[in-house]
Amino acid sequence: MSPVRLIGPEGEQIGIVPTTDALQRAEDSGLDLVEVSPNSKPPVCRILDYGKYKYELAKKDRAARKKQHSFQLKEMRYRPKIDKHDFQFKTNHVRNFIESGSKVKVFVMFRGREMARTEFGREVLKRIAKELDDVALVEVQPRLDGRHMNMVIAPRPEVMKNLRKEAGSSQADKSQEKPKPEVKEEVTQTVETTDSN
Repeated sequence: MSPVRLIGPEGEQIGIVPTTDALQRAEDSGLDLVEVSPNSKPPVCRILDYGKYKYELAKKDRAARKKQHSFQLKEMRYRPKIDKHDFQFKTNHVRNFIESGSKVKVFVMFRGREMARTEFGREVLKRIAKELDDVALVEVQPRLDGRHMNMVIAPRPEVMKNLRKEAGSSQADKSQEKPKPEVKEEVTQTVETTDSN
């Protein structure tokens, strides 16, 4: 069997030893021999508790995934001759999506003869971009695609920064919360005695 570079259970360098010796040392300490770097010459092995090692790797992976911000692409549909109230209502929904960190694909749908006046749809999209200028940036400019005119808007960097800050502070608040002490009720029993006199 080929030699391996062995690392002990406490992280100490043991040196280059034959594989059989490494296996024997791991068995003697009641732990596992794990190859941590198979491509190096000689391969690097470590004596450790394999179950605990896998658990730590999974924990690191979960923490890394938590830090990644995955976004969703939401959609909102408008009409070229949209009423003022409907416009405001839908735009408020788009604002909520943006403030929660999602990108939004806004599109205006044209029917029949409305296709002859696509500039009305472009005006609607410009109004949306102007209304949401404080929280959103236009990522994809308005463009006509068949009977739809699309535009993609994304949260401004400062909105995302605030979201990350809020997420970090809520995580810190959760970790600082102390468990409430258990309240044990004492049961008292009263015994009535009667005199037999």
